Amino acid sequence: MAGAYAGLVNSPIGKRLAAQLGLPRPVKLRRYAVGSPLVDGPVLVGGPGDAPLAARARDLLKSEDVEVLEELPADGRVAAVVADLTEVEGPGDLDALRALVSPALKRLAPSGRVIVVGRNPARAATVAQQAARRALEGVTRSIGKELRAGATANLVLVDDGCEPNADATLRFLLSGRAAYVDAQVVRVGAGTPAEPADWERPLEGKVAVVTGAARGIGAAIADVLSRDGATVVCVDVPAAGEALARTANRVGGTALQLDVTAADAGARILAHAQERHGGLDVVVHNAGITRDKLLANMDESRWASVMEVNLGSILRMNEALLAPGALHDGGHVVLVSSMAGIAGNRGQTNYAGSKAGVIGLVDALGADQGLRARGITVNAVAPGFIETEMTAKIPFGTREMGRLLNSLSQGGLPVDVAETIAWFAQDANAGVTGNVVRVCGQSLLGA
Repeated sequence: MAGAYAGLVNSPIGKRLAAQLGLPRPVKLRRYAVGSPLVDGPVLVGGPGDAPLAARARDLLKSEDVEVLEELPADGRVAAVVADLTEVEGPGDLDALRALVSPALKRLAPSGRVIVVGRNPARAATVAQQAARRALEGVTRSIGKELRAGATANLVLVDDGCEPNADATLRFLLSGRAAYVDAQVVRVGAGTPAEPADWERPLEGKVAVVTGAARGIGAAIADVLSRDGATVVCVDVPAAGEALARTANRVGGTALQLDVTAADAGARILAHAQERHGGLDVVVHNAGITRDKLLANMDESRWASVMEVNLGSILRMNEALLAPGALHDGGHVVLVSSMAGIAGNRGQTNYAGSKAGVIGLVDALGADQGLRARGITVNAVAPGFIETEMTAKIPFGTREMGRLLNSLSQGGLPVDVAETIAWFAQDANAGVTGNVVRVCGQSLLGA
């Protein structure tokens, strides 16, 4: 793992020093590899009342030959804990979460998982029920900050009657695909999920377009979508043509050189996908730029170029890509936002504004009844500190702080962002729309 601090505290002397001083010690995270098990050990599953999501979790785990525990054994570690709190009626019921999870935390394996399942507070029947449902978010985020050794905690809110739609989300959060997703809230609602024939190739037969695919996070997205079975149209500016061709050749896809700010960019992408591959199922809006400057020194050109590439181009392309007969019904749109769009960042008012605008776009399109009627989902990822060529150029001290200021005490990798995007792109995830998931290791900066 990258970073001078990580190298120091993981050296023989550094380990002892970190233990004596109580310093955080980043560990190698469990990441997905083809053929790897869903989890590496038994999973404790429980919850008060009927706990319908606990029952689904048990069935899912058993289908993957994972040992399911009804109670914590006398010794040994557990790979994960799934706590179903969907039946809570008031604050008093929350003690069931403490009683189930608290004893298991000391026995949680490295890169373990804690998943809390609840209901949407906005759909509560009483004030007490809404308070209890909302309390789950504070509890889950706090658990994430207490965990060590690469373990994560996340909350899944499932609408009444939509329990079958949560399976793909539970799979993702339990697996190594979600290595850098920590303390997030995923909302699962109505939809008609289609389970893949092979969970190792959940995008088999799909055609996906990725903008900004020449290098970095975009290239990683193309790699993961291809690994999961998709045919990938790789899009980037002509100046990146050589790198773009390498990405397209590596994933067995096609390259399309164009500037996403062009008036006809959306139409050209759609025509390429339809003529070369027979249609379009997944759109990943990843292309983006930075032109950093303090607002006091920000000129019109810097402001306009970032807004145009990062936000304006998406709105314009979507006019073509989301029109009837364009993106297939049941398709998926995934956008790349940023932690800067949530928390802001010094010297990045233009970038933060554009990425906050992306979140607003997801809010609007996720609620669009026309898209919902067509079964199209719209979601976004918001990366935190990710190890890329760009972050490698950040001054040493700032770079080290960026790596350490999260609950996992390390930077994420481009593949972590790509895995989350690939999960959003699954037909099995048809009940998840309008979500923004941070891929940040539970960053301690901002929301």
